[in-house]
Amino acid sequence: MDAALMLVAFNAQVWMYPQPIDFRKQMDGLITLVADHLGLSPTSGQVFLFRNRRQDRIKILWWDRNGFWFCYRRLEKGNFIFPPINDAAVELTRDQLSWLLSGIDCMKQLHFPESAPTNFF
Repeated sequence: MDAALMLVAFNAQVWMYPQPIDFRKQMDGLITLVADHLGLSPTSGQVFLFRNRRQDRIKILWWDRNGFWFCYRRLEKGNFIFPPINDAAVELTRDQLSWLLSGIDCMKQLHFPESAPTNFF
């Protein structure tokens, strides 16, 4: 399992900021992007992903009870396969986040169907 995923609560929503960002932005700049451009609360416990234009870097911002986690990953070879650039934030599942961080096209993978079992043995 990816180190970043181990830190995140299992039920946390994951949001990808839609546009490539200037990677000189640090934590406070990304917090402002979440609040001002996505209209979401940076301290909600949700996970926020940011990408660069070359697709070889990713930043992850996450609030944990009393402070922010700020993770950064730079690939030495290859590129991440991000969802297409658009104006709306993209919500990812935990599986999609894991696939994205592993270099897999997270938008083309299939999930197991959700189930709501009522009988337990």
